[in-house]
Amino acid sequence: MAGADAARVRITEREHMARAKPKKIVFFFPAFSSQEATAPLGILAVSTPLLRAGYEVKIIDSTITPQFRKRVLEEVADALCLCVSLVTGPMIRETAQMARDVKAMYPDLPVVLGGWHPSLLPDQTLAAEYVDVVVVGQGEDSLLEVVRHLEAGESLRGIAGVGFKQDGHLTFNSPRALRPLAEMPPKAYHLADFDAYQRVCGRRWAMYTSSLACPYNCGYCTNDGVYGRKWNALEPGQVVEETTALVSRYNLELLWIVDDNFLIDRERAVGIAEGLVRRGVAFNWSIQASTNLVTRLSVEELKLLRRAGLTQVSQGADTGSPRMMHLMNKDFQDLDCIYQAAEKLTAADIRPSFNLIFGYPGETEKDRRQSVQLMMNICRRYPGAEFWTNIFTPYPGSPIMKRAFELGIEVPKTLEGWADFFPRYTVLPWLKGREHERVQNMREYMRVAFHRVPIGKYRVAALNRVLFNLLSGPARWRLDHHVYSFPVDLWLKKGALKILTQPKPKVDAQLLSAEPVTC
Repeated sequence: MAGADAARVRITEREHMARAKPKKIVFFFPAFSSQEATAPLGILAVSTPLLRAGYEVKIIDSTITPQFRKRVLEEVADALCLCVSLVTGPMIRETAQMARDVKAMYPDLPVVLGGWHPSLLPDQTLAAEYVDVVVVGQGEDSLLEVVRHLEAGESLRGIAGVGFKQDGHLTFNSPRALRPLAEMPPKAYHLADFDAYQRVCGRRWAMYTSSLACPYNCGYCTNDGVYGRKWNALEPGQVVEETTALVSRYNLELLWIVDDNFLIDRERAVGIAEGLVRRGVAFNWSIQASTNLVTRLSVEELKLLRRAGLTQVSQGADTGSPRMMHLMNKDFQDLDCIYQAAEKLTAADIRPSFNLIFGYPGETEKDRRQSVQLMMNICRRYPGAEFWTNIFTPYPGSPIMKRAFELGIEVPKTLEGWADFFPRYTVLPWLKGREHERVQNMREYMRVAFHRVPIGKYRVAALNRVLFNLLSGPARWRLDHHVYSFPVDLWLKKGALKILTQPKPKVDAQLLSAEPVTC
């Protein structure tokens, strides 16, 4: 009798387990750049509350996962939902295909989208047939509530910061207020396979956030659409403690601090540097900051940041034309400010890195030439400086998008329409045909004339370097004289690179900029 009772208990337990909701959450991260690959920060952020609540988390990054589609379909077989984090651009295409594959096999499995793009365009994102839920803004609390409601079979109505489908209709709850960064849980870096990322890009590195938002409102920037203008930062002591622990635990050599504008609080920046110097943990780190805030620091203060490991400051110079600075709503910056920033950073042995935007509404050939001249002057005067270039892309959530209709911009009508909305391929109503081709040639000559330093350690082969060195002189002559027609040297370069060995990323972040450029 006892044996029969025990057997019945085991059968009852199996039946209960079969009826119980799964406790696994599968995250899919579509490819962005295999040359500069590392763990997806947003997914690591929302994973911690789930882990603390007892859920199992699986992260599948297509950049480092062979046969990632097969792996996702296997993992979601016993999962509660599939979650995807993405930004505007090519990541959307892989997301759509993956979601369709999952829905074809598991039509009732909820697909949840979050990240920058769904936060900026939640209605359009949720309207996609394969999307069931969108999480807008900070997702740590929202996603945990979504998962708990899905597990309990309850409606998602009332969960702040969440949109969902109910009886075929799109339903949006009230927005969720932003929480101070200091109150947010630590990110689940232990879920990241840093060995795999190192095999792909050649370097052990990670992203880290010490503050959110920016007080400026540049015309092209989408930051206000997600975080508003209220700066939200961690105290220096917490930054020092977290960064040193992170690099020590995972043997990292570089942190990219992805703050929108790291130098907003001068004393805080200096305090972080002092703390890192005292701690004595050696690693390199890079930041973003506006040029006017860089120039507030003295060379001695910048040297302190350098002793603390700061190696690069990325800045939105954006244009060499004072007229265009005004149109971009960048009156806080002028040309002298850009030169001063390069001067001070170079004196402190920190690499000055600048971004230029071509094709912003209202730009003329004269404005364009002023931008090229700015780059040529700085790169010759400060050989360690580098420039990135973009063709203007009117991203959702940016101030300039409010004028999209009058500018003749064809705004995509669907989520997947944004997959090709990308700087390298964007042909603007006022920049197309031969003029567009001329600007693209100009940008290519700028890449050849002066080299940037990628995050990934993989470098071009020796023959590639020889090729670039041979082309750099003619490229500079063309830029000095604004001669971009009949680009025979670029044709030769393109042909040679087909033969020479080089990394082949899924998405090349060196040529394409998927993220909106922050000032």
